[in-house]
Amino acid sequence: MNKLLSSQKFKRASIQIVFLVSLVFIIVSLIVVGQKNIAAQGIATGFGFLERTTGWPISFSVIEVTARSTYARVLFAGLLNTMLVGFLTLFFATVLGLILALLRVSSNTLMNIVGTTYVEIFRNVPVILQVFFWYALLTHLPSPKQAYDLGGVAFLSNRGLMMPAPTLSATDLWVLIGTLTAIGFGLFYAKQNGGAKRRWLIAIAAFFAVFLVLLLTGREPDQSLISIPELKGLRFVGGITLKPEFSALLIGLVLFGAAYIGEIIRGGLLSVERGKLEAGSALGLSGFQINRYVRIPLAFRAMLPSLANQYVWLMKGTTVGIAIGYPDYFAVVSTSINQSGQTMELLALLMGGFIVVNYSLGFVMNKINDRIKLKGRS
Repeated sequence: MNKLLSSQKFKRASIQIVFLVSLVFIIVSLIVVGQKNIAAQGIATGFGFLERTTGWPISFSVIEVTARSTYARVLFAGLLNTMLVGFLTLFFATVLGLILALLRVSSNTLMNIVGTTYVEIFRNVPVILQVFFWYALLTHLPSPKQAYDLGGVAFLSNRGLMMPAPTLSATDLWVLIGTLTAIGFGLFYAKQNGGAKRRWLIAIAAFFAVFLVLLLTGREPDQSLISIPELKGLRFVGGITLKPEFSALLIGLVLFGAAYIGEIIRGGLLSVERGKLEAGSALGLSGFQINRYVRIPLAFRAMLPSLANQYVWLMKGTTVGIAIGYPDYFAVVSTSINQSGQTMELLALLMGGFIVVNYSLGFVMNKINDRIKLKGRS
């Protein structure tokens, strides 16, 4: 018995158990005290309010939301708004960051100066100031009647960017989802049975089938395939409108995030051994081919962990949209708290939503990292 009590393994396990029990006790105590205080103030608890109508719409939404929509639908719309601007930010910031990194490692002095200047400017200005700047710029554009005409199919004004959009019915959307699912299964089946050529043929045929079905089903004879924005009175109708709040937030986050992503990619590029680059040059590869086939693939393995952290940060950075009125998840939850008074429940939903999105993003990046990392020897 004395030997067991004096062993390091037993001591470590005891410390961990005491810490865990103490943590659980503190959490349970906080919950109990919180419930008593809430009950003493006569505040209703629970998630039943999610089925009530909000009585207020939101200015921008991926899905249809009205004043009669329930809290559950409005919160879901806010989460989709966050995911929309977040994933678009990750895509465009990564593309721009890759260009900046290549400029920074270039032997061309002018290109190097351009890349360095960009990084030093946009990395050192707070992201919220950049978002405010672009929002002020976009809202001071001409009114719809004096909007900038972009080729007769798109228009830019202080109401946003009006662009053409496909007129897809509900049938079209379901057919599109079903066809894309079939494409995924087709590609997976082709991969399992080998043959890259056959995979591409299946994908091309499936995409043609999508377009053909969308053109021939669920559409009236006089209904156009593309909706073009038109000025009627004081506003544009038709097409799709990218509002200034959405555009300013997206531009600000992309330009800010690209500066950091560019430095992360630059670090990965510099980690590639010079001998490998010289080997590519000796084989007759051009500078573009060396970057495409040698430098970037090798650098990707080194920069992926830091890149994953930056992606998660940028997704959380979408919350600055509340400062300019973009109805993201954080803004919708804040408004819901003021309207419903369900503070604890809505804060729990807010944290849970971001945990799910960011954990899913981190999980995917970690899986990619596991697939490409060098395997050690036991």
